[in-house]
Amino acid sequence: MATKKEDITKSLALHKKDVGSASVQIGLLSEKINRLSLHFKKFKKDKHSSRGLTKSVNRRKRLLDYLSKNDPKRYNDILKKLNLRK
Repeated sequence: MATKKEDITKSLALHKKDVGSASVQIGLLSEKINRLSLHFKKFKKDKHSSRGLTKSVNRRKRLLDYLSKNDPKRYNDILKKLNLRK
């Protein structure tokens, strides 16, 4: 997991020491959402993790809305890199 996190951070970072920008946070949340989605294919009745998934999806949505209003170019780049909307 740590190497995946580092890879995502490096690929979406704005500068060398960037670890908390909106684009990095969206990438990390997308990875978490994908991981939880795979978890739910196996454990359908896990309601506690379901709440975490919902919170992560809503947080990513808010960050994407923020980015679309403030920096549309970066917003489009992230959508392409993470393959979120088609």
